[in-house]
Amino acid sequence: MQERGPPDDRDPETLLEFGVVNLDKPPGPSAHQVAAWVRDMAGVERAAHAGTLDPKVTGCLPILTGTATRAAQVFDDSRKGYVAVLDVHGRIPSDFEETLSTFETDLYQKPPRKSAVVRRLRTREIHRLESIEREERRALIDVECESGTYVRKLCHDLGLALGTGAHMGDLRRTKTGGFDDTTLSTMEDLADGLAFWRESGDAALLRSVVSPAERALEGLPSLTVAPSAAREIAEGAPVYAPGVIDAGLGGAETGELVACYTPDGAAVCLGHLAGDPNSEAGCVVELERVLI
Repeated sequence: MQERGPPDDRDPETLLEFGVVNLDKPPGPSAHQVAAWVRDMAGVERAAHAGTLDPKVTGCLPILTGTATRAAQVFDDSRKGYVAVLDVHGRIPSDFEETLSTFETDLYQKPPRKSAVVRRLRTREIHRLESIEREERRALIDVECESGTYVRKLCHDLGLALGTGAHMGDLRRTKTGGFDDTTLSTMEDLADGLAFWRESGDAALLRSVVSPAERALEGLPSLTVAPSAAREIAEGAPVYAPGVIDAGLGGAETGELVACYTPDGAAVCLGHLAGDPNSEAGCVVELERVLI
């Protein structure tokens, strides 16, 4: 088993091989293309983005690098935040805010024809929908929603509810799970950090852009396992009760996704809770992804 050591003490090569960049996606390229650029710039075999963004859309696009791509599923059900321009086909009515509030619920949506998923009717929850500012025929709206929500379709449905018609103008993602637009880095920031480290050996700028991939797992219930158990997990063994040192499950239920760490904070695996970590024997976590 190759040990990475504590997240904050890793050398730049190890950091890039198991890292995450909270990237500010520029307009133009697809999310897949941006991930490929990060992969090539960092000199790793793989990179994966945390949720598709259309080419014109900008904003929060966490990119996992190297073996951290094995953990990409942690973003599958993460909440997303957006700021969108709503272009209304007429004067915005006086009950605009009241109409927005009626959309803070489960909504039926069918993915558009040009989408990466099967086009079938499904529900997506809108957790929050507020107006930031508005003009006579245009409004800036703040949306927090379930993963997989189509904001373009939401804007269309808002227009129908307003009785005027509407469509989405510009769109920017402000949040993906535990990542938001307060800590974004650009492609230029990453390029500068890599260049300065490779030329001078100083990785301070690079570390300000690339975080240990454990940052992407922070919202998950967690277990700490003994180093001996981590070696067994690396070979594909599940997490057994005797190997658990500490449990920070926070009320997690059976079947829920959890992250396991060594005592120094290094991620070991993702898995589904299967038993009581305080028992003397038995399987506690069934493996989903080994991260070492």
